[in-house]
Amino acid sequence: MPVMTGSELAPYDPAKYRRDEARVARGFWTKVRRYGRSVPFLPEALAGYYCARDPRTPLKAKAVLMGALAYFVLPADMLPDFVALLGFTDDATVLYAAIRSIAPHVTDEHRAKARAAIERLAAEQDAPETLRPSA
Repeated sequence: MPVMTGSELAPYDPAKYRRDEARVARGFWTKVRRYGRSVPFLPEALAGYYCARDPRTPLKAKAVLMGALAYFVLPADMLPDFVALLGFTDDATVLYAAIRSIAPHVTDEHRAKARAAIERLAAEQDAPETLRPSA
């Protein structure tokens, strides 16, 4: 049963956190590589990812982010990602709400890592097939 203290906005469920973390570990980078160029909120998604993976981030903030990132990774959600112009709207909304709720924990360091990852991904996608690193 989730435990909630007076200052928490949402209960923390350890089993859900583990499921979300596993889903993100399995699918986040695959989804980013497949759809990255068409995800307008990619910098925020990556900053959230790095925040959620940071050992200094409080568990409550990690749980919020992992839930939002797991939703992003889901292949079928409210609006499937392949739907033109609307496919990532629900993902963006969920991620935006998550990041807003834990905003002080997303640092300049997380954003710098996100920018560096976008540069690596762009170079990887622009490289000829034979030069691409294996995933």
